[in-house]
Formats: sequence, structure tokens, C-alpha cells
Amino acid sequence: MGSIKKAFDLTGKTALITGGSRGLGLQIAEALVEQGAKIVLSSRKAGDLEEAQKHLAKLGIEADWIAADNSKDEDIKRLADGAIAKLGKVDILVNNAGATWGALTEDH
Repeated sequence: MGSIKKAFDLTGKTALITGGSRGLGLQIAEALVEQGAKIVLSSRKAGDLEEAQKHLAKLGIEADWIAADNSKDEDIKRLADGAIAKLGKVDILVNNAGATWGALTEDH
């Protein structure tokens, strides 16, 4: 049996992580880079992305970002084009954008 690390090796792969400025998205970004991927983070707020980039830099992780609102078609197109421009291609899409405020489903 081969090694687990080799099985999950992402060297040479690229990833776009929406909702990547905090929480689970940021943790996923860290994990993907640890396995060798290059990443671009996205969320609606540039300030949050700048903070995430600083956090990752302290860990020795290079990350780029694009602020985009995934509820707007024009932002989605700009995000896709921008990610390809920055990465050359996108092998992995982590569609993590979105938040909840804890309301009941019926109220949502």
C-alpha cells in the first residue's frame, strides 16, 4: 500500500476557494496548500480577504484573492476569469461561500 500523503498529493494543482476568508473555507485553504496546491481565495469583502492573506502569510503560505459576490452573475464571471488569470487553470473548486444566521428553515 502507498502512503496516504502521496495519495493526497496536490503538487501542481490549483484551487479556488469561495468563502475562503474565514472559518471552514480558510481551514480548507490551509489544508490544500499543505498538500501542495496553489490557491486563490474569494469572498465578498476585500478587507476580510486581506486579513486571511496576512494570516496565511504568517504560516508561510502564499495566497492570492479576488473579492466577488457569488449571488451576482457578473461577479461569478469575473471571479472565474480572474482565478484562471492568476492560476493558469482551476483544478479544484471549493464552493464554500454562504453563511447562515441560525434561523429556522421555515423562516429562511
